[in-house]
Amino acid sequence: MKAYVFPGQGAQFSGMGKDLYDSSDLAKKLFAQANEILGFDIQKIMFEGSDEELKQTKVTQPAIFLHSTILAACLGDSFKPDMVAGHSLGEISALVANQTLSFEDGLRLVSKRAMAMQAACEAVPSTMAAILGLEDHVVEDICKSIDGIVVAANYNCPGQLVISGAIPAVEEACTKLTEAGAKRAMILQVGGAFHSPLMEPAREELAKAIESTTFKTPVCPVYQNTIAKAVTDPNEIKLNLIDQLTAPVRWTQIMQQMIADGATEVIEVGPGKVLQGLFKKVDRAFPTSSAEI
Repeated sequence: MKAYVFPGQGAQFSGMGKDLYDSSDLAKKLFAQANEILGFDIQKIMFEGSDEELKQTKVTQPAIFLHSTILAACLGDSFKPDMVAGHSLGEISALVANQTLSFEDGLRLVSKRAMAMQAACEAVPSTMAAILGLEDHVVEDICKSIDGIVVAANYNCPGQLVISGAIPAVEEACTKLTEAGAKRAMILQVGGAFHSPLMEPAREELAKAIESTTFKTPVCPVYQNTIAKAVTDPNEIKLNLIDQLTAPVRWTQIMQQMIADGATEVIEVGPGKVLQGLFKKVDRAFPTSSAEI
């Protein structure tokens, strides 16, 4: 069984998607649609922009979404997923790939998500930190002991968990986690506290857009971030997507569940190979590859 997975924020790089554009008329058509929907020339920034330009929230999230969904579309008949999942932002890419969302609606949601998250980040100084070498429950317990908002945000793989919250609380947690034996507790260069209670204003804003968007029955299950289980009911998918901004990304659990449910290989659709590396942390021998046209 083929599992297709879609990366999230952080996978962007200058020049991303240009090979797709140059090799496919379908890609050219979809990029033109994207420029119209977004109201700016995103392909120019993706192909020629600097790293700083690509880090702009209004650019980063649509850029990764476009690379992934256009690549999946260009695969044509060879793209036959038995299951899909996406890391954070990548979940919307996965929902376009399994036909829950149209390309146009997916891009509109990604754009709305990006702008709502940016506004929430500007409201409260906040950040995230990667914690390596501790069991999840140790990280969770220490976060709970901190006087301030700091929570487990991304369960990336065994021994790698990202925490998220207000800057003082994250810094205090990093100190305590280092004392508890973490191999590394590193503050990340991100715009704010994604997947934490500080994203509640963004969740409320995105919820309105999601509620007004048509979600169809998918052609295969999506393993959603908030529950790490296969879902096919459009209404349940919608509710889980609304919850995603303030809930943790349970990627470790998603990988384990996909394998338990019969996945025999994983194919990463989009820029980079981060998700393949995370699967190798769960099972070193598990077959992984990148989607190519």
